[in-house]
Amino acid sequence: MSDARNLWRQRLATDLRAALVVIALLAAAPLVVTSPYTLGVLVVSIYFALLATGWNLLAGFTGQFSLAPAAFAMLGAYVPALLEYHWEISLAWGIPAAVAFTGIVGWLLGRVVLRLRGPYLALTTLSFAEIARVVIGNSYDFTRGAQGLNVSALTQSRVGYYYLFLAVLLAVLAGLFALMRAAPGRFWLAIRDDETGAESRGINVVRYKTLAFALSCATCGLAGALYGTFSQLVSPELGLLLQTGLVIAMVVIGGIGTLTGPIVGAMIVYLASEWMRELGNVQMIVFAALVIVFARFFREGLWGIATRLRLRAPARAVPATGNGP
Repeated sequence: MSDARNLWRQRLATDLRAALVVIALLAAAPLVVTSPYTLGVLVVSIYFALLATGWNLLAGFTGQFSLAPAAFAMLGAYVPALLEYHWEISLAWGIPAAVAFTGIVGWLLGRVVLRLRGPYLALTTLSFAEIARVVIGNSYDFTRGAQGLNVSALTQSRVGYYYLFLAVLLAVLAGLFALMRAAPGRFWLAIRDDETGAESRGINVVRYKTLAFALSCATCGLAGALYGTFSQLVSPELGLLLQTGLVIAMVVIGGIGTLTGPIVGAMIVYLASEWMRELGNVQMIVFAALVIVFARFFREGLWGIATRLRLRAPARAVPATGNGP
């Protein structure tokens, strides 16, 4: 057991180092990227990296398939917007309130849906996501419906927003790394690998699944709240199932159950989607096909493929040493 734990910690540490390299490269991007449009695209890609990281905590590390990450991002975006619009509460209070609200809703929803398994869990979260989006879209007197709500900006600098999103991604990554090294991480992995066996060993399965669900939802809510201040407009379109589909594609292509995979997947998928925007709905056909290919033939994703190639690389020949003739 100790050897297995040490091996897992070594793999996790290697994964973290790779993720930090990716973040360091992203931190250097504004030195060469000067176009405001391109910086905006990179900011949105980091927003999706936050969503992918939050969803990966639930699906990749705990084995619970939710179809509501975009819905919780939408809820997180609406909390500071509504607080500012109706009660003139500043974003300094609105953004933490968004994290707390989505975390609490995630906890309460988790207590109900996480007793379900397989397709029933996915269908229940999908139903919640659609109900939330329709309610917000039809509550014109409170949310202004499809017209959306304007939100104040935290800063007028796109570079400032870029580094803000990157700092939040780094903080979320550090928190996830700490959790995965601690007891909750070991329990989540045990639940993912064998839920019945984990329960028979005394792990409170529902409690730890609910904790993962709440943290995942809070992460998505934080991402949505920050994105709302960046775009300065929130609308029910943030909760479209299409957005969730993109998040799932990012995690599957990048590498589910890893720290680096969702970040790399988010960058590749969103930048590619922007490049293919003029092609219309063809981009979703391409990503859907890629998800099928990766799920069938490369379940470890790009990060897993890179790790496998690194382990298979021939070691350098070490000159033999002896005592001489």
